[in-house]
Formats: sequence, C-alpha cells, structure tokens
Amino acid sequence: MPVFTYKGTSGAGKDVSGNVEADNLVQAEQILRSRRITDVRVKKKAAEIRIPGFGGGRVPANAITGFSRQFATMIDAGLPLVQCLKILAAQVENDTFKTILKHGTADVEAGSTLSEALAKHPKVFTSLFVNMVAAGEVGGILDDVLLRLATYMEKADALKRKIKGAMMYPAVVMTVAIGATATLMIVVVPTFIKMFDQSGVDLPLPTQIVVALSHFLTSYILFIIAGTVIAIVMFKRYYASDNGERVVDNFKLHMPIIGDLIRKSSVARFSRTLSTLLGSGVSILEALDITARTAGNRIIQDALFVARTSIGGGETIASPLEESGVFPPMVMQMVNVGEQTGELDKMLGKIADYYEEEVDAAVESLTSVIEPIIIVYLGVVIGGMVLAMYMPLFNMMEGFGG
Repeated sequence: MPVFTYKGTSGAGKDVSGNVEADNLVQAEQILRSRRITDVRVKKKAAEIRIPGFGGGRVPANAITGFSRQFATMIDAGLPLVQCLKILAAQVENDTFKTILKHGTADVEAGSTLSEALAKHPKVFTSLFVNMVAAGEVGGILDDVLLRLATYMEKADALKRKIKGAMMYPAVVMTVAIGATATLMIVVVPTFIKMFDQSGVDLPLPTQIVVALSHFLTSYILFIIAGTVIAIVMFKRYYASDNGERVVDNFKLHMPIIGDLIRKSSVARFSRTLSTLLGSGVSILEALDITARTAGNRIIQDALFVARTSIGGGETIASPLEESGVFPPMVMQMVNVGEQTGELDKMLGKIADYYEEEVDAAVESLTSVIEPIIIVYLGVVIGGMVLAMYMPLFNMMEGFGG
C-alpha cells in the first residue's frame, strides 16, 4: 500500500508529522481527519533506497505481540509511559524495532501522544494498532487495549499460519510432481526415443502420444518458460487494477474446494478485527473503515465501505453486508442481534471464534480431498508415462521370444 507523508496540527494544538498508509491521497486525508489532525498537508512519500544493515530490517509480528503484552503489564503496574518505553526499547532484540521504540520514546517526551508517536511508523504499527491505542488513551484503558491487541495479533497470526499450512502441502507436492513429469519428458523419454529409433519397433498409440509431448516440450521449452513469465506479469498487472482485483477476489471466494476455506477465513478475520476495535472503544465508523482496509479481500472491503456509508446515513450495517453475498445468513442474523442489543462487539467475537474453528475443519477437509487427487495424478500421469515407454520393450521381448 502507498505511504504518504503529512504535517498538521493535533487535537491538542501541537504540530505533528509522520507517515500514513492509504490507497490514495484522498483516503490518506480522511484517515488523518479521523485522528483529529487538522491543517493537514499530505504528499506521497518518495521511494527509499535501503542499504542492508541500515534500518531496512523487518519487525516480526511476534515481537510486536510481545511488546504489547509487556507494555500492558507495566502500565497496569503503574509505571510512567516514558519509563515503559525506555525499558521495552532496551529489552527488544530486533535492531529496527529498538530504533523505532527509541524514536517513539523521544516523541512522547516531546509532548506527542503515544498513538501519534506510533503513527509515524505505519509499516510496523498498523492503522488498527494506532487507532486502538488512541481509543485506549482517551478512555484511560490503555493496558486493556494493549492486551486486546496482543490477543488479536496472536489469533490473526494463528489463522494466517493455518491457511499457509493448508496451501503449502499441496503446493509442494504438486511442484515435485510437475518437476518429475518435466524431467521424465525432457531427460528420460528422449533416451528411450533414440533406442526405439535404432530398433525400428512399431510404437503403440500411448507411446506415440508421450513421444509427441516430449518432442513438443524439448522443442519449445524456452517459449513455454517465457510465456509463463509473461502470463504471471500480466496477471499481476491486471490484479493491481481495481476491476482486476474485484474479479480475482470474487473468483477466489467461489473456487471449488479452496473457496470455502478462503470465505471462512475472511469472515473470521473481519469479525475478529471489528470486534477488537469496537470493544476497545473505537467508533463504529472508524472501526468499519479500518476493518475494510485490512480485510484482505476486495469484495469484503467494498461491502464494508458500503456498510460505513449506511451507518453514516442512520441505517444498520447488516443490509449492505447481506447484499454482498459473502457473509452466510447465520452471520447476518448474529450481527442483527448484536446491533439491536447494543453488544455487537461481543457477538462479532463469537462469530470469529466459530469461524476460526470452521477454518480448522476446512483445512482438514482440504487436505483429505487434495491427497487422493495428488495420488491419482501421480499414478495416472507419471505411472502412465512409464508404462507407455515400456510397452515397446515388451513387444520387442515378445518378438525375440517368438
């Protein structure tokens, strides 16, 4: 996501500056206004040239989670904010994170709020993190909010690892299977072809098909590789466009087998994020805006932006979410009940718990379905190729025996 630099005036009348992530300039200005920053001057940040070892490192998610839990414990124990930051900066092992915390400490000492200090580092502290911290500062429940953030990040990371694990196994096995097929076609089969040419034996139809495929691959392998690379680049460019992102993300949700897993994980992510924000005191409009931008799927993002507009007009969020076709009827019913009872955050938390368990079941189901498909592929394709190449040898042996 693009990064924009800004200068403006905080709600306390102090000059503030920093970076903010947004899809475009207009959205960047909207985010800053939601943080009560006025007289805003925003421009797109120039690309940075990073030299390895000089501030270009990444901060792992578990480091931020650990920071949040320790920070919450210190605040609950009554330690001053600046002292907490200094202790945490001295303890963290990641050099990039250590530098960021030292900068944050200096900003807080200079009079910035904690959320304003963290907002200057959008690649480490997301808009969700910053807005929740801001709500915690205003409500005097910063320790509680930091614990909520730590729990949220742990659950989000666990969900992400489950999805990656589900996709990794079939991807690795299929890569090995395709690699074995290509090796047979390009390296092994040509050796058999030379032997068959020398013997002059008649080739059965299966063998002729394998030989023809081998000739095609060996003759056009460079064109196939180039075509694959071009196709990947074109797909990435298409996906980078608004229409392309909508089409591809909608297709993902309706894919056979995998689509069900993606849909359930998207619902779990949406529910957990919105529940955490609302439970921390973030306003419904800001919470929907942040949840939309962190949804991970364009169809869900669009539905949440429509819901945000609906709420602004005095309506409920359930109708636009239902019209998107992404959310199951049960989710819509629970959201309706949550809105009517004033406990939407708790109801969304229950939805998230339920769908995180559903993701576990979907992962097991995906593995159980893909395994036999892979076994059939290995048996039919690779086994069939080997059998096709040995069929002429059997004919030659029968000829010698006769």
